[in-house]
Amino acid sequence: MSELTNQNVPNLPDDLNGVHIHFVGIKGTGMAALVEIFVHNGAIITGSDVAERFYTDEILEKLGIKPLEFSADNITDDIQYVVYSSAYKLDVNPDLIEATKRKLPCLLYTQALGSYSNLSYSCGVCGVHGKTSTTGLVGTILKHIDDIPSQILAGSVINSFGGTCTYTSPLIPTVAPQDKKTKSIFVAETCEYQRHFMSFFPKKIILTSVEPDHEDYYPTYEDIRDAFVDYICRLPMFGELIYCADDAGAVETALLAYNKRPDLHLVAYGEAAGGDYKLSFGQVKNERNEFTLGIFDKTLALKVPGKHEVKDAAAAVALVCQLIRYFGKHPADYAQKIAQGLLEFSGGKRRSEIVRHFTTPLGNDVLVLDDYGHHPTAIKTTLEGYRQFYSGRKIILDFMSHTYSRTQALLEEFAASMDTADVVILHKIYSSARENAADFTITGRTLYDKTVEHQRAAGTTASRHNAIYYTEEILDAKSIAQMELEKKLPPEYPDGYLFVTMGAGDNWKLGRALYD
Repeated sequence: MSELTNQNVPNLPDDLNGVHIHFVGIKGTGMAALVEIFVHNGAIITGSDVAERFYTDEILEKLGIKPLEFSADNITDDIQYVVYSSAYKLDVNPDLIEATKRKLPCLLYTQALGSYSNLSYSCGVCGVHGKTSTTGLVGTILKHIDDIPSQILAGSVINSFGGTCTYTSPLIPTVAPQDKKTKSIFVAETCEYQRHFMSFFPKKIILTSVEPDHEDYYPTYEDIRDAFVDYICRLPMFGELIYCADDAGAVETALLAYNKRPDLHLVAYGEAAGGDYKLSFGQVKNERNEFTLGIFDKTLALKVPGKHEVKDAAAAVALVCQLIRYFGKHPADYAQKIAQGLLEFSGGKRRSEIVRHFTTPLGNDVLVLDDYGHHPTAIKTTLEGYRQFYSGRKIILDFMSHTYSRTQALLEEFAASMDTADVVILHKIYSSARENAADFTITGRTLYDKTVEHQRAAGTTASRHNAIYYTEEILDAKSIAQMELEKKLPPEYPDGYLFVTMGAGDNWKLGRALYD
């Protein structure tokens, strides 16, 4: 039985105060977030990772934690538990080899998260798209609701959390064991890859979307869909599933889960939903998306671009309102606070993140955004959101595809996903440690050729591209990008350029290198 499916996993103690836990791969986003949660609960934390500096180093430094380089010497006599990233193996990493030799309890990150989730009234946010934004939105709204004790863990830094991945309500005391008799809410982003979310103990689940992804682990749509069904079936008797009525995969998954578990309470949100969480889009005004939900009489607004973000907001509001009801209160009494929370949300790191704003030597205004979108659906919806939100700007997209298996399986979809951009720059495929490039015939140039082919076939009626470029290496595109940014803008783009770096790779470096 593999590490990921082994159910004989030690539980963390209910009271973490004074417990020494060593994190292997501590700089990972999820790992650093869990460290924040555990430190709040009084745990003593040490950790190890590679020497390269990551943005999570700043989070760890604020906690007074200095990551060590991997070594068996890191495993000291006072360590009681080890939590490790799935990127490292028990029989390869020196810290883990030593911990195993000492017979210390070793938990994967997802197992540690799952163990912690069993201490509270926990809610899992899942789906192929929108997990991080939805989790961040839930937390930002709950920040404004001061009578519900809550703790949030997102998969990236959320701006409204104060530059961290977590938020803990002042109602949850520092360095105190969880009281299982007290209603305390824990909301976490839960990942479908390798069925990691099966370690989590949800009382409510948000399901944003289901479609093919992670083809190295889920070869077919049915494989990934069935994983979500199994996760939903982890809900307790009369547990609640909040799902997107506008996503065909989410609807199918919800119905399949309900057929297995007719006790479940299904709550739909979106344009196709009825009742409390029926979504109606309004206008984009002053760089705000306005919308309404059935539950409130007032217009709500969001300061981040894209209809997909509005749908994430609808999911977040639905969960928050259902939690308010769980506490025996009325959502209508919290309408103003919910609206304030929505307006405070400004995204997170690599989620439509504004990284620069400058003027070129020839006087063109340039706004640089970076986004983690790496699936064709996410690319398409995000770019469409930018087109509406920044209608006065010409869009230049620099995209780097992530994983050979995903690019190969969704090649046609990738080629068609970038139609909204005026200019497209592509690169080599950003590989994954779990893949061997030699096993694939596809390359980044394959995607370039397919995108050019799609653009020619579609013409100007379906595709806006007036230029498509390819450079193998990211920074080799710097001169191309700067050449495009210096071109005279047509009248329909009075505001300047929007330069977007997108993908799960490291092409974000290009946006920061322009005109340096």
